[in-house]
This record gives sequence, structure tokens and C-alpha cells, in this order.
Amino acid sequence: MIEQNLTTNLTPKTADLQAVLHTHFADCFSKEGSFDFEKFKTVLQQKEVDFFTESYSLQWLGKQYARLLATDPVTTLLRADEAHNALPENAHSQNLLLKGDNLEVLKHLTNAYYEKVKMIYIDPPYNTGSDGFVYQDDRKFTVPQLAQLAGVSEEVAQRILSFTQSKSNSHSAWLTFMYPRLYIARQLLKDDGVIFVSIDDNEVAQLRLLMDEVFGEDNFVSEFIWQKKTGASDANNIAVITEYILCYCKNTFYTNLNKNTNSFNENRYKLSDEFEEERGKYYIDNLDRGGLSYSDSLNYPIECPDGTITYPNGRLDYENDGWIWKWSKEKFQWGIENKFIEFRKSTSKQSGWAVCYKNYMLVDNEGNKIERAAAYKNLITDVMNNHAAKELNEIFQGKKIFETPKPVKLMKFLIEIGSNPNDLILDFFAGSGTTADAVMQLNAKDEGNRRFILVQLPELIDKKKNKTAYEAVLSFPSFVSRNSSLPAEPTIFDITKERLLRAAVKLKVEKNDLFSAKEVDLGFQIYETFPIWDDYEFEAKDFTPSLTLFDETKLTDTDLRALLLTWKTYDGIPLTESLAPVNLAGYEGYYGFDKLYLIHRGFTTESLKVLLEMMDNTPDFNPTTIVVFGYHFESAHLRQIAENVKAYANKKSISTDFIIRN
Repeated sequence: MIEQNLTTNLTPKTADLQAVLHTHFADCFSKEGSFDFEKFKTVLQQKEVDFFTESYSLQWLGKQYARLLATDPVTTLLRADEAHNALPENAHSQNLLLKGDNLEVLKHLTNAYYEKVKMIYIDPPYNTGSDGFVYQDDRKFTVPQLAQLAGVSEEVAQRILSFTQSKSNSHSAWLTFMYPRLYIARQLLKDDGVIFVSIDDNEVAQLRLLMDEVFGEDNFVSEFIWQKKTGASDANNIAVITEYILCYCKNTFYTNLNKNTNSFNENRYKLSDEFEEERGKYYIDNLDRGGLSYSDSLNYPIECPDGTITYPNGRLDYENDGWIWKWSKEKFQWGIENKFIEFRKSTSKQSGWAVCYKNYMLVDNEGNKIERAAAYKNLITDVMNNHAAKELNEIFQGKKIFETPKPVKLMKFLIEIGSNPNDLILDFFAGSGTTADAVMQLNAKDEGNRRFILVQLPELIDKKKNKTAYEAVLSFPSFVSRNSSLPAEPTIFDITKERLLRAAVKLKVEKNDLFSAKEVDLGFQIYETFPIWDDYEFEAKDFTPSLTLFDETKLTDTDLRALLLTWKTYDGIPLTESLAPVNLAGYEGYYGFDKLYLIHRGFTTESLKVLLEMMDNTPDFNPTTIVVFGYHFESAHLRQIAENVKAYANKKSISTDFIIRN
């Protein structure tokens, strides 16, 4: 995990100091912006203790355990779907689809994507009691171990273990599940980043307090109310037709949400006619214009009120001077019939008439009603959840394969508020993949370069509860052709992947007619987590091969590639960035971002000689860190390499760290 140095040699101004504190300790600020020093002291405690004051905070059974989970080391490694990633459309894609427990995946992303994400959207379990959420945890702690690690009494530790091991769906269980994921998510956000979280009545109160805890009360932006349906009444004779989307920013000092693209200058609309009540006031603009792409069909005669004829630019006859009408002949006739056209006397036109069209406040130039707003509203009423069902039905040929998808239009709305065209967007409860679909559609429309990271658990689909989805996945080409000889059961991840593939194909067909001709990144790379090998400690501080039971001889080339991938991500190199092979006298190392990895057997004295020569003579080879897989080197050889690398006075004065990892 990246550690931030909070000290400085300068004496900052009060505002600067407040900004620093706000950046790193946002949860210690109240809604009014005052700093809670007592809470600050608590945060700085190395362990959680009963350091109780009268400060306001959220408490639940399992809170200390949740904090422990947020900083607990990973228990998995990463590997690539090499066959999928090698396809031309995916090889250079900057989009990611990650398979695994999202808490594990987020921990893997912490270094490589620290403060790189502009917007996060998540649609977590709502804990309705019928949505299938139960807290499941495969970590094995004894009562004394947990009591010591979490800084709680053994009585409290026993109560925590009781619900973490019993598939609970209590409020405490849900909060324990959510806290570490939000805690790490905040680390991934840029200083001006924002997060949107969907929720309903069951946990909205708890979520609001939890978000205050993690992001800071004064970083609350808005609670959007989404009318998702018109709906029938429930058992209490109340039709529950809304959900909520909580929005928080990383740091209110740096965050400016985008303005509403429908915003307008109301002062322009000063004119009135008989349609003011339904169309609003209006202003006029000339119907003719020069400098547009010329077309004969837009250079037609118009009869003026006195019976004279005028052409674009007030000409009295047909000629091509580069001026045309903005509207077609048919639309002009529609404008006359519906009184959108206005003629005005003009001394600058040869014909003596200026042909104008009206721009109304409440309807567009097609007569359609529009909603004008100077700012976005926190009430969303123009998109329903049945829109999402129709979208999936279209993609999957009418098969209902996902119960609770979110509409693409809703995601576009949030993305347009919270991000810009070149930003990175994260969704670690990916579901059917709506977020990625929305990102690709927006990029195709506005030539943006938004990138997405999606995370989805390979949750098994219950054949009895959703036979349609189960059987549909079995027929997916991406499922049938998966790169595995092992039998597999359909999962939600398979739906996510297939939706992204089909959405990309759909856009490729449509974009020639509807979108920009710019090439859009419609590919994505796939990575997944898998359990660390028995007896292997990824973050062991000391390399002591004589004391370990780990058998490295069982590792295959695939295993070593997974180890390399995990290491480079741990060292801050993004998943989409590749390491270049380096030939060291027949020994293959891997280099990138000033880091050299040596993971294979067979490194020789000649390899060391070539390495030192390259540090001297190869312009783009400047390894400031060399990482080796200790099991594949003799101890004496490791010392030789380390001493030579550190002692060698290379011509480029490169200072190199030598790291041995298990």
C-alpha cells in the first residue's frame, strides 16, 4: 500500500494546511467544515481502543473487524485470460473486466490505480432480505487472534465471529461487508473524484452514515431520488417507486461536478406570442447562413409577406454564393404552418426581408418539449427500470437473464455529471455490465476516451431459480469457447462478459450511421483472482527458503506469469501496461517502468555481466528496482547479484534497489 508523507519543510498557510488535512482525513470534518480533533486523535491510534468522547460516530458490531479486513493482505494472485487478451480488439485496450471477490480485486488495484479513478459507481446488495445477500467470510481467526488483531475484547471477538461465520444479513453484517470496500475505493479516487452508490430504503440510512464515516460528512454532494417505476402498492398500500443514489466526493476543495448541458441563459428569451403558455418565451435567429456545407436542396426560394421572393442571403434569384437555408424545404413548410417562422423587414437584404425562426424556451425546433435547468436536479424521473429490461432483451434476443439491471440512460446521466471524456470509471459491483455499455456508447457519440474497470464475482446462477439465464449462458459463444478443459457452471460474470461483447458488436454496426467515425475502444482485457498456492506467502518480509515448506518446483510457466502479473501490479504498474522481455545472455527478464523482474531459473554470471553492460549502454534501460523470485536463485548467487548491482558505478549513475521476494 502506498504511504503518504504528511510532513513538509514549509510552514503552510492555514487554508493550505486545512486542504492537506481535508485530503487525508476527510472523515474528521463535520458537515459545516469544522475539524473534529478528538476524532483525529482516534484515527491516529495504532489500534482501536475505547478512547471514547462525546463525538458523533457510527458504531456496529464488527466495525473493528471491518477495519481489519480493509488492511488485511491479499489472499490471491492475479492471472490474465491470455486467449481473450491476445485478440486484436483487446490487445491494446485500456478497459478492464476483472473476475473475483471485489474486496480482493480492490486490494490488488490499490497501488497501480491509487488516485487514478475519476468516478466510481456501484450497485451493491440492497439487503432486502430477499435479494440473496448474506455475509460470507472464509478467513479463519480464533477468538484470541481476532481480539488481538482488532483490538477488542474476546467477548466482542466471539460475537463478531458468530455472525461472520453464520451467513448473517443483519445491518451489522451488511456494514461489515461494505466498509472495507468503500475504504479502499476512496483510496483509488482522484482528489477531484466522485462516487455514486445505488441503494433503497432497507439500508439507505445506514449507508448515509457509513459514507459520512469513510468519505467525510462535508464531502456529501447529493442524494439523488430515482423514480424507477410507476409500480403497484406494497403490503402497506404504498407504491414504492423510488430508489436512491448517494453521491460523495473525495475532496470538496477540488471537486467541481459538470454543468448541465441543457443549461441556458434565460435572459435571451424576451419575446412573446400566442403560444407563450405552452412554448414559453422565445428569441429569433436568421434562417440563412453562410459557411455551411453547400447543398442545392437548401438553396430554394421563399415567398415573403408582400409576395416577393427571397433566397438565402436576401438574394433575388438563384445563384451559389455559399449561403443556404438552415432548414429543408419540408421543415420550413412545417415552420410556417406551426408559426415557428417570422419575417422581418431588413435594409441589409436585397429582397428587403429577413427570414427568421423562433427559439422557444420550452420546446425545441421540432416542437418537442424540453426541460431547461440551470443545474442538475436530484430528482430523476425520465428513465425507468423497464428501460433496462428492454435494453437487455434487445441484446440477448428477448431472454430475461438478469433480474435487476440498471438502465444505460441512468448511467450516462451519472457519468456526464461525475466525469470528463478522458477519465477512468470504476464499477466493482458490475452486474450485467451497464456501466461499461454506457461508457462505450458515450465514447462513440462524443469521441471521448473514457476507460472502465469492471469487477464481478463469478457467482453461480441457480438453475432452479433462473433457468432462462442458466441455459442462455450455456449457449454463449464466449462460454462455449472458454480457454479451459475443466467443466464450468454458468455465473453472473459470464453474463457481464457476454453483454460487453454484444454491446461492442452492436455499436460497431450502429456507429457508422449514428456516431462519430473515430475509432472507439470497444475491447477489454480480462483478469481474474485465484488462491495463493499452499505455503506461499506473497508479502513475507524475509526470504528464508530453508525454513519454508513451499515447493516451487510445482510451478508452471502459467503460474510464473501470474506471479509476475501480481508483482508488477503490486509495484504500481497498471494491468493494461505490458513488461518488455529483456535478453540477458539467454536468460529472459522483464522490464518496464524502471523495474526489472527476474523470476526464472538459469540466471548466470554471464547474465549478470550483460545486465551491468545494459545499465551502462542501453539508453532506455534504467532499472531503479530489480525484483527477483528468491526460490529460483541460490543464496550465494543472490548475494553476488545484489552486491554487484549496488557496487557497480554505472555510467548513468542509476541507483538500484535489489528486492528478493518469495
